[in-house]
Amino acid sequence: MTLDAFLVRALLAGIGLAILAAPLGCLVVWRRMAYFGSTIAHSGLLGVALGLLLALNLTISILVVSLALAALLILLDRQQILPMDSLLGLLSHAALAGGLVAAAMLTGQRLDLMGYLFGDIFSVTTSDLVWIGLGGLPVLGLVAWLWRPLVALSVHAELAAAEGLPTRAAETAFILLLAFIVAIAMKIVGILLIIAFLIMPATAARPFAQTPESMVVLAGVIGVGGVVAGLSVSLASDAPGGPAIVLALAVAAALSLAWAALRSRA
Repeated sequence: MTLDAFLVRALLAGIGLAILAAPLGCLVVWRRMAYFGSTIAHSGLLGVALGLLLALNLTISILVVSLALAALLILLDRQQILPMDSLLGLLSHAALAGGLVAAAMLTGQRLDLMGYLFGDIFSVTTSDLVWIGLGGLPVLGLVAWLWRPLVALSVHAELAAAEGLPTRAAETAFILLLAFIVAIAMKIVGILLIIAFLIMPATAARPFAQTPESMVVLAGVIGVGGVVAGLSVSLASDAPGGPAIVLALAVAAALSLAWAALRSRA
């Protein structure tokens, strides 16, 4: 298997993830749900450990655990005892601790914690590309179908409900779709870097966007550019691919915010 094959798969996976993350990342930024994404990402390690313990496909086990936690958050969101940020903090650390404990209980198997925490885009397989492609198309279709109520929810939830939009269904679908994307992205950028891949392109696009739709397009373009730049830096310096991509996206976000600050003072 040649280096070129690794590069092609890494590039395709990164571009596919950038396109999938663009609309969901914009919604995360608008709705200030970065902590939710981190909570779902932390559950990924538990999914890895359970998959190894039960001899399951790791992508499927991560997906099942992530969706289960997302469903639990949907149910807990209806209670009035604790605010959502407190619940997210509780579940985030509980999921991460549970994953570490489950990983420590593995016998006769070596778990590459660094690989799962920070990802290894160059280890992406053809099966991973199939997951991104076949899983991503329905996600984009559902987001497009629910786009109007999702944007309305981001602007003003009570007003959206008063207008008769299916807010509860849109909210549930958004959370489950976000969990799905986090699960399939884990192998590429890792548990600790997934949410950065979601919010950084959207953050960089925001100062330049005139409409919600234009922000999604710009976020997708910036995400793809970050993938290309990050992989180039990784190949030139032998740095890990996932963190290099996120660093490139961080630079894009910083430059965008600096430009916006200078423009506001002019």
